[in-house]
Amino acid sequence: MPLSTRDDLRNVAIVAHVDHGKTTLVDAMLWQSGAFRANADVADRVMDSGDLEREKGITILAKNTSVRYAGPGAPEGGMTINIIDTPGHADFGGEVERGLSMVDGVVLLVDASEGPLPQTRFVLRKALAAGMPVVILVNKVDRPDARIAAVVEETYDLLLDLAADVEGIDADKLLEVPVVYASAKNGRASLNQPENGGLPDSEDLVPLFQTIIDTIPAPVYDPETPLQAHVTNLDASPFLGRLALLRIFSGELVKGQQVAWCKQDGTIERVKVTELLVTEAVTRVPGEKAGPGDIVAVAGIEGITIGETLADPEDPRPLPLITVDEPAISMVIGINTSPMAGRVKGAKVTARLVKDRLEKELVGNVSIRVLPTERPDAWEVQGRGELALAILVEQMRREGYELTVGKPQVVLRKDENGKTLEPFENLTIDCPEEYLGAVTQLLAARKGRMETMTNHGTGWVRMEFYVPSRGLIGFRTEFLTDTRGTGIAHALFAKYDHWAGDIRTRQSGSLVADRAGAATAFAMTNLQERGQMFIEPTSEVYEGMIVGENSRADDMDVNITKEKKLTNMRSSTSDEFERLIPPRHLSLEQSLEFCREDECVEVTPEAVRIRKVVLEASARAKTASKAKKG
Repeated sequence: MPLSTRDDLRNVAIVAHVDHGKTTLVDAMLWQSGAFRANADVADRVMDSGDLEREKGITILAKNTSVRYAGPGAPEGGMTINIIDTPGHADFGGEVERGLSMVDGVVLLVDASEGPLPQTRFVLRKALAAGMPVVILVNKVDRPDARIAAVVEETYDLLLDLAADVEGIDADKLLEVPVVYASAKNGRASLNQPENGGLPDSEDLVPLFQTIIDTIPAPVYDPETPLQAHVTNLDASPFLGRLALLRIFSGELVKGQQVAWCKQDGTIERVKVTELLVTEAVTRVPGEKAGPGDIVAVAGIEGITIGETLADPEDPRPLPLITVDEPAISMVIGINTSPMAGRVKGAKVTARLVKDRLEKELVGNVSIRVLPTERPDAWEVQGRGELALAILVEQMRREGYELTVGKPQVVLRKDENGKTLEPFENLTIDCPEEYLGAVTQLLAARKGRMETMTNHGTGWVRMEFYVPSRGLIGFRTEFLTDTRGTGIAHALFAKYDHWAGDIRTRQSGSLVADRAGAATAFAMTNLQERGQMFIEPTSEVYEGMIVGENSRADDMDVNITKEKKLTNMRSSTSDEFERLIPPRHLSLEQSLEFCREDECVEVTPEAVRIRKVVLEASARAKTASKAKKG
């Protein structure tokens, strides 16, 4: 039977390195397709719907939208373009793999100044391995430091480089990949290369829409094949319960229809589709039926998970499960065991609640794993990178959970000879020339090996290092300090390699409170010569809580609650308080980076504190002396 195509539909993913302008481009496409009224009040980056996504300015979850296009190149009656906005960060790689399983081609978005960066390579490799056609979009061509021709050349080099890694790709075809030049912020695109720093010659995004229609193939299906729909994402509705987002590969899905639910364990169950929702712009509206190539949401199947298939009950044919890369970083998450646990009204503090929340995360997040530990109130959570795990902890904190979070560790493996292997990463650094020595020295201490170094002649240097993932835990804060906040670092998992040896990541020790009480300005004034404080005067502390960073390598127990002995004589130093140096407030990510092996982070809805795993100073001293003798 000959295959049929749906010419009124295109499914495309926009992939790029983090912060190269994917979500801004989707905004412009939605506006120009008439998805919003002219006077509609729509937030910038409408696809970044989560609070954390808005705060950090990055995409964390892959989301889909649909654009109705009726301009030049579209068939009569217009066509629907389903767009998947994917995260640009490799830590959220599970989202990228899910997004790519829904589409027939990708738009590779590259910054006109920065060019292809590690995450560009990561998402592009996934797309080429799936055999998808590519459209190159050079964004931000109006940047003053744009170098458009060089970036296009670098992107073609990257395509050919990846083609050598992926089998069955015709390198000659890759050289014919179309290039579109755009300024997403201004809503303009062109097929003609503008001057560096200039705007595209077209007034709108029509050249991009036409290129997508011409390059990305229409969905192809066999009319004789029964229903096959792949679950690629999950969502929840307060009215309909769990929603399964799926791409229909063949057959037709009708509201109220009985379907076969092909589960991960191989069993098949008959269920009814109670509601069918179709995406229009950024909202879901009820629909009656959907055909091959459509991306829809269905309700009524409680317990369905990512990678499962909805099929014809008379002839069920399951599709292959979605595979994701192995996790490389782990951290232990447990209940809050500090003396200040349970002080926040309404906080969730019990092991049962924490365990239920972690299991709920497993349902929608395919790239993490939760493993039991020897303690019943703590679990080892594995993920792609420390950012992905820190975002999970931050989400739980905002939902009202109290947690104790251990230092991030790497997930180790053994080779066939029993030797230990650890994950290594390719690290790309852009920094001003004057910090070249400081950055090289910093990475040498973390067992990093420089692979290449290029100077674009703009006063900036790009370096590529091969470094153990362990060496990058806690690297970012030190790196930003050394480069005075100007350096840009991006890492991408390379492979598992032989253990690189011991790495001492933090040169300084900790200032540890030796008793409970309230921190006093008098004690802090005397202590600030010894290091940098993390807390304000009058903050409540407990024994074993870390109140600052010691200027020396070893830890120091301090009495931060010491009060000034008062007499009836007037003091000449009565304005002591004014001389206090403001404390350094650490965010959750910075606290996790600061931790050593014997330290952990206490996370509550109202505060983030660093503490020793063993709180009593006497018990820590005994452990240290045993370790020295042992």
